[in-house]
Amino acid sequence: MQSKTTESHLILYHTDGCHLCEIAQALVEQLGIHYQHIDICDDENLAARYGVSIPVVSVGDKELFWPFDESQLTDFIRSVV
Repeated sequence: MQSKTTESHLILYHTDGCHLCEIAQALVEQLGIHYQHIDICDDENLAARYGVSIPVVSVGDKELFWPFDESQLTDFIRSVV
């Protein structure tokens, strides 16, 4: 499942050492989606916004918060493309 819009704008907000983030990353990669991987600890504003919510997948102004599975991720991506 690939789309130029999704590939260039999908962001996975995470932080190192987060096992849930690793699971979310694996789900995104299983779908063959190109994405930007952003560590929230590198940005004070992102840490404040997503600190207790990561992992979060974002496309434009739409966000999918954990918990989600492959089916929910697929549905989310289809809804924003």
